[in-house]
Amino acid sequence: MRRFAPLFIKAIRSGPGRHRLFDWGRFLLKPCNPSGHSAYQENLLDQLRRYYPDAASSLPSSTWEIMEKFWSLDLSDLDTLMADRYSDFGPPPKLPSDMLRSILLSVEFKVSSYTKWAADLKENHLHAILSGFPVGDTPGVGTFYDFLSRLWLSDKNNLSDAVHPPKEKPKKPEKKGEKAPPVEKVTVKDLLEQFELHPPQDMAPCKRLYEIFKMLFLNQSVNNGLIDLLNLSLAGDGTPVHTAAQKRKKRTCSCLENGIRDCRCDRAYSQPDCNIGWDSHRECYYFGYDLYMLTASDSENDLPVFPFLGPASRHDSIGFLYNWFSMKQSLPEANVTKLLLDSAHDAMPYYEYCHDHGIVPFIDLNASRGRPPVYKNDFTINDDGVPVCREGHTMRRDGTESAKGRTKFKCPKISFAGGSVTCTCENPCSDAKYGRTVHLVMKDNPRLFNDPPRSSKEWKMEYNARTSAERCNKREKIDYKLEDGRYRSSKMWYCRLFAIMMCQHLDAWALPKTPRLKDVL
Repeated sequence: MRRFAPLFIKAIRSGPGRHRLFDWGRFLLKPCNPSGHSAYQENLLDQLRRYYPDAASSLPSSTWEIMEKFWSLDLSDLDTLMADRYSDFGPPPKLPSDMLRSILLSVEFKVSSYTKWAADLKENHLHAILSGFPVGDTPGVGTFYDFLSRLWLSDKNNLSDAVHPPKEKPKKPEKKGEKAPPVEKVTVKDLLEQFELHPPQDMAPCKRLYEIFKMLFLNQSVNNGLIDLLNLSLAGDGTPVHTAAQKRKKRTCSCLENGIRDCRCDRAYSQPDCNIGWDSHRECYYFGYDLYMLTASDSENDLPVFPFLGPASRHDSIGFLYNWFSMKQSLPEANVTKLLLDSAHDAMPYYEYCHDHGIVPFIDLNASRGRPPVYKNDFTINDDGVPVCREGHTMRRDGTESAKGRTKFKCPKISFAGGSVTCTCENPCSDAKYGRTVHLVMKDNPRLFNDPPRSSKEWKMEYNARTSAERCNKREKIDYKLEDGRYRSSKMWYCRLFAIMMCQHLDAWALPKTPRLKDVL
């Protein structure tokens, strides 16, 4: 039960000869939930027994799975956390825990419109009961939008100004399936050095959103042993998020009246944080965001750790830096030991940064970025960073000397037949008994000569986990229908994205073998 302030009745004059009753209790309330999660469970049982006496047999199993998850989900700490976002005076608000629970239920039931969800709560008693609202006293659509505004720590609904010059459209890649070349005027090296001194502040309005996600969901997954923040392996990948069929803009100049149609003057955009990008999977241009997600690659459930919504034209190598340095501000206790990235991130500054911060990079090699044609005068380097002798034989790895920062490779034509070691090559590279030996010094080229080498089983097994980022993005876009939202602001897109991430963690938590809610009913 909620704790209400004492009710004071005062007669005040509202006009000549008129008096009306004034309820001061309505203007002295903040969200208060002293009974915590148990109050929600008691209310849920009471209303289920009243409106669904035969729920155990009438409701489908898929609905029971959702009911069991929310029966155990304790969101009562949110009522205390969100108290500072409510005024000391005003009508009694809906509990933040009930509002967030209802939003998560809308995600589970695949309802992306808050207008439709508010109407559904009035018609579907079960959804209202699961949310924690009394039947017949559910919030309207305005209450949902008001609650989402309390989660967003900014007076503006977008991160950038609505009026700005037209952004450059990326070029269509030459080959099918390739990503569009970057349009950014800044290099990875320059941006990395800039962010080390002055981290980006794009995620500042999402601070409360991430605080809720971290406190109620991420930390619980850590406690359940699904994620190890002290030894974290992260996989990163970007994915397009379509938000509209086309960009909506208005001219702010009079060039069109003067016959100039393609001017570069400022435009007023309805979605200023979005622009046009290339979708390499659908082979088409699109308008929207580029969602860059960092995922715990060593978790069996492909759990998300940190998101970042950038403009659609942003290259993944740039999107990673925005995400990485934003995550370091919001999750400073995380100790990242491994980074798993695709070939779009194959740039020397990444390897140097990882070496300086004790991170092992697992980055796929991009052949178009080049490699030294000759090494040690008579050896070439293949696409895996492994030396190839002058006869065209790929050399065999023979261990790593971490103290000296080098990896040893030996001749693949060595024979151990008859108890003796001999080189069976027709044109041996060396007169040595064990054949030619090559040491790759990692500081010579950390991009190519990494530890473990790309040719090793260890590297391949670890890099295979990079697909966890792709599976995580797939769950958000396909399973939870992220792109079904029809919003015009980054505030609404971030709120929906974080709600989906919360549901991903909720789904990963092990449910009891015997349904507890059914037993209680």
